[in-house]
Amino acid sequence: MRRKADLPQKTCVACGRPFAWRKKWSACWDEVRYCSERCRREKRRRKDGDPPEQLSGARRM
Repeated sequence: MRRKADLPQKTCVACGRPFAWRKKWSACWDEVRYCSERCRREKRRRKDGDPPEQLSGARRM
């Protein structure tokens, strides 16, 4: 069994966080760009080139 630290990693293009290889992505790892369905859906809301959003819990004053 492999340790999670030994698995390949990529950076999500939507949120910028690193994510590790999953067995369900074994056939299409080269095409995987997003860490989750939420990030994949959010790509449509933001323009390409916009930086990832800040934490939504922080309020501006």
